[in-house]
Amino acid sequence: MAIASADTRLVHAVGVGAVEWLHAERDRFRLEPDADPETGFLQRFKPIGELALIAKVLFREGVSGSRQTDLARKLIDHAWREHLDGGRMLVRGQRTEPLSPIPFEVYLPFRELGYHEPELERMVELCHRTSSWTDREYTPVRRLGLSAFENRYGLLPGVPLPEAAERTWLGHRPEPWTVEGHTGYDITHTVFHLTDWGENPDGLPADVAEYLALWLPVWLDDWLDLKRWDLLGELLVVDACLPRPTLDARAWAGFAAAQQPDGAMPAIDAMPEGDPDEVFDVVYHSTLVAAFASVLATSRALALLSADPAGQGPADPV
Repeated sequence: MAIASADTRLVHAVGVGAVEWLHAERDRFRLEPDADPETGFLQRFKPIGELALIAKVLFREGVSGSRQTDLARKLIDHAWREHLDGGRMLVRGQRTEPLSPIPFEVYLPFRELGYHEPELERMVELCHRTSSWTDREYTPVRRLGLSAFENRYGLLPGVPLPEAAERTWLGHRPEPWTVEGHTGYDITHTVFHLTDWGENPDGLPADVAEYLALWLPVWLDDWLDLKRWDLLGELLVVDACLPRPTLDARAWAGFAAAQQPDGAMPAIDAMPEGDPDEVFDVVYHSTLVAAFASVLATSRALALLSADPAGQGPADPV
């Protein structure tokens, strides 16, 4: 069953709570310059890059309240100024691992939001001219993501987007009952990259969109029953990226019920306990996903309501 117009408040509230928790925990996004070499200095960049991506979506969709928007802007300013040292930590990361695309991928959404680090841009252009940048081995979804980021930056993708998309699991559209956790994330990120994080639903090839429309309701039920909130949230984002989203009421009700009073979203089952830094590492991603899903679903629900004043909303799931 699709959400009714009244349920849009519940969907929106998930995002409000998530952004408030992320802002309250903003100092835990800090980097670890002295990280163990086995762990890798660049691994701590990932949460900051994801934060910037979600903030970009929030600003783009324009459905957030003034407080939510203000908190998101403060979050991004804080991350750029305090954690990335105005971009200089990205330069340091690129020097540490010269051919790693991670500093570039983290930088891009900040650049799209108006932040700049000229030295890093020179380093990115130099790396892009090397054969190693293109020939480095990645999983198909990771390669698709790099091609999409190159395209957004204005660089010629090392692998053209259509070719990269065809190599992914979703591009092959295998048996849908073979989906498990890792494959689920391959599916969601393929959709994110092809639609530019929900901005362009037409970026999904028609056959892929049809495949998702048929099987996504089944996957939503599966991960809801398993209480896999992180993956369920990403699948709710996928739903909002479809040309005809279902905005599944049962999945959204379960997802919203799992959110904690302070806005944090557990990754799996119940909220973990223990050291605050360790808890943050477990749930920051699922909470970012909650904000992402909420903003896109709210935007789609309002657009559908505007197009359908009688309140019929989107079609029920298959």
